[in-house]
Amino acid sequence: MSSRLTGDETALWQAAACVLDANWTGAATAASPGLYPHQWSWDSAFAALGLARHRPDRARRELLSLFRGQWADGMLPHIVFNTDLDRRAFFPGPELWRSDRQPAAPRGVRTSGLTQPPLHALVALRLHQAAPDRAFAARIYPMLAAQHRYLAQVRDLESSGLIAICHPWESGLDNSPAWDRPLGALDLPPDAFAPDRAPRALPTGEDYDRYVRLVTLLRDTAYSPAHIRETHPFAVEDPLVNAAYLASTHALAELADIVGADPAPHRERAARVHHALLDRLWDADTGCFRARDLRGDRLLPTVTINAFGPLLDPELPAPIVRTLVDLLLSARFAGATGYPVPTCDIQSPSFDRTGYWRGPTWISTNWLIWYGALVHGLPVVADLLYGSTLRLVRQSGFREFFDPFDGSGRGGHDHSWSAALVLDLLGARRAPRAA
Repeated sequence: MSSRLTGDETALWQAAACVLDANWTGAATAASPGLYPHQWSWDSAFAALGLARHRPDRARRELLSLFRGQWADGMLPHIVFNTDLDRRAFFPGPELWRSDRQPAAPRGVRTSGLTQPPLHALVALRLHQAAPDRAFAARIYPMLAAQHRYLAQVRDLESSGLIAICHPWESGLDNSPAWDRPLGALDLPPDAFAPDRAPRALPTGEDYDRYVRLVTLLRDTAYSPAHIRETHPFAVEDPLVNAAYLASTHALAELADIVGADPAPHRERAARVHHALLDRLWDADTGCFRARDLRGDRLLPTVTINAFGPLLDPELPAPIVRTLVDLLLSARFAGATGYPVPTCDIQSPSFDRTGYWRGPTWISTNWLIWYGALVHGLPVVADLLYGSTLRLVRQSGFREFFDPFDGSGRGGHDHSWSAALVLDLLGARRAPRAA
C-alpha cells in the first residue's frame, strides 16, 4: 500500500479497512505482517475497536480468540501464540515462557506468562454499543470478570486498589524511559545473559538481557503470586495501566447491567482505584501523574505519555484535568511537536525521537488521550488529537509509530492498531453518540 493516503475520509476509511482485512488470519488480526505474527492482548483490544465499526462479527471473534488463552486463575496473557508458525518467527517464542508446563495455563494453547493493560471490558462495551449482541455480552462477561478478579487478587500488591506490572512488557510501552531506574537496579548473573557486553549503569530500556531475566525469574517460580508480591524485583504501579483498569472496571459495571449481573462490586472497585490513583500516583509538586516503583518506594522521575492515562477516569477532579491539559499542550509535549503526542517529555534527557516508546508518536496513545478528552468534554483537545492522527496516516500510512517532529513513519508497515483506531476515530465522528 502506498505510504501517502490522499482523498477524503471515505478513502481513508477504505484504506484502513483494507489493512485489517489483509491482516485477518481467520481467527484474529496479526499486528503487522511478518513483524508481529502472533496475537497480542493490547493489539487485539485496539483491533477490536476498529472492527466494531467495520466488521462487528470479526471483533467478537477477535476477543474470543484472545480469551481462549486465558489462564484458570483469570490471567489474560499478553501473547497467544500461533503454533502453526516457525518457532523462530518471533522472539521470545513459546519456549521461553513454557506455559505448557503451568497447571493454570489452557491446554492446547501456548501463551506468554505476562499480561497487558486491561482495556478489554471497555472494548467489549463499545462493541456492544456499536452492534448490540446480548448473547455475546453474556458470553464474554464472565471472562472479563475473571480477568479483573485476577488483577485485584494477584496484582494489587499493596492492597491499595492499584495493580502493579511485573515487567515492562506488561505496560504495553515496552522500552519507555519510565522503567529505566527499576531496570537499572536489576542484577544480572555474570555472563549468563550478556557475556560480551560491557556493564552499563543504566539500561536504555532496550536491554533484552534484563527483559529476559525478569521472565526467567517469573517462569522459574511458576509465575507464583507469592513471588510477584514478595520478591520479584520489578513491581511498578503505572498511571496508564491503572487508568485502563479503571475505565474497564466502569465498563464492566455497565456490562453487568446489560447481562443481568450485579454491577455493585465493579463500582466499588472503580471507586477504590480512583482514590488510589490520586493518593499514590499524583505528584502535586510537578503537576502530573508518575509511576511508582514499589521496590524502591518512590515515584519514578521521567514524565512520559503515561501521565495522561488518568484522563480516562471520568471522576478526575477538574483542577487536575486542567493541569494535565496544560502539560499536554505545553512545549514539553504537543506544543513543540508538529505531529503530537510524543511518548516522552521532549525536554527529558531520555527523549529519543526515533526510539520506539522513548519519544515517537503512536496512534494507540493518541487514541487513549482522545478518548479521555471526550470523557471530560474537552473538544479542543479531542479535535487536536483527531486531526493530528489523521494527518499522520495521510502523510505516512498506517505505520507502527511516527517521528513527532516531521511525521515520518517508522517501524512496521500496515500496522493493525493504527488502521483500527483510525476507523474508530472516523466512526465516532460520523456517529458522535457512539463515541
